[in-house]
Amino acid sequence: MHAKATAAATAKTGGRVLLAPMDGVADFVLRAVLTRIGGFDLAVTEFVRVTTSVLPARTFLHTCPELANGSRTAAGTPVRVQLLGGDAACLADNAARQAELAPAGLDLNFGCPAPTVNRHDGGAVLLEDPDRLHRIASAVRAALPATVPLSAKMRLGVHDPARALDCAQALAAGGIDMLVVHARTRDEGYRPPAHWALLAPIGEALQIPVVANGEVWTLNDYHRCRAESGLADVMLGRGAVADPFLARRIAAWRSGGDCSEHWQAEWRELLPSIADYWHGVQARVQPKAAPGRIKQWLNSLTRSYGEAGVLHGALRRVTSVAEASAVLRAHGVPARDVLAETAASLH
Repeated sequence: MHAKATAAATAKTGGRVLLAPMDGVADFVLRAVLTRIGGFDLAVTEFVRVTTSVLPARTFLHTCPELANGSRTAAGTPVRVQLLGGDAACLADNAARQAELAPAGLDLNFGCPAPTVNRHDGGAVLLEDPDRLHRIASAVRAALPATVPLSAKMRLGVHDPARALDCAQALAAGGIDMLVVHARTRDEGYRPPAHWALLAPIGEALQIPVVANGEVWTLNDYHRCRAESGLADVMLGRGAVADPFLARRIAAWRSGGDCSEHWQAEWRELLPSIADYWHGVQARVQPKAAPGRIKQWLNSLTRSYGEAGVLHGALRRVTSVAEASAVLRAHGVPARDVLAETAASLH
């Protein structure tokens, strides 16, 4: 189908919204908070690094505590576990081990642009060799029960998008059931713009769902991404962290409801979720690291909420859990521990 015709058809369909696997950001606690707010059909974990050995079950459970809950968040959103590495046989062995925990699916990381990851034979650097992508996908698919879905996430390439379609077709031929494509090359990192139009040929060529990813911060971005890519499904990353209500507004649009919510009302609604996140963080990380995690999320929220900037500023020099809790309460964040109890029970 021609790209313009595909885009027109896409505009009339709902499509799915997925939560991206953001290393060091979208961990178990934030996944729980964002999926409780709503709008997500599927989430993917931070990557589990696979090198030369078969990892114990506790490693997968640490990254994805949702495995103890039917591989779903507390809100019921399915979660796929992401593996990162370049050794096809070792990835396959770890996939088989992971399958014993009954995941909602596995995902392969061919998109991480981090230099350290790429230097150690992982992430986007593997896009230099489509044949290797095929070998990895084929080995992992063969190691998994047919009932366990296998997806992959890639970028448009390392230096340029010339071989993006070759990479996508290699992965599809290897047996993946869904492909997420971040619409930038590795070298472009996260610098705007995202090249959504370059995803259209991939969507047209593959017989599996292709998901657009990259630079979707607003409902308008979501519509433009779908129109330019011709793809129905979209994965939200930093946009969902900066605006936790984005996926819910998209869901409202998909169902024909009102998606124009007031920012001030949203900030008030967000305060209990910030409390949940704060208490969940305390249950998951060392006390000395906890203040840094809440500051990290608040810094992202400043893109959408001026109030978050004020709160972030008040926490700037805070280094202890007790001080941070006091500042949060002073700024209207309620004292809650529901998520902390959940995290502790799954830790």
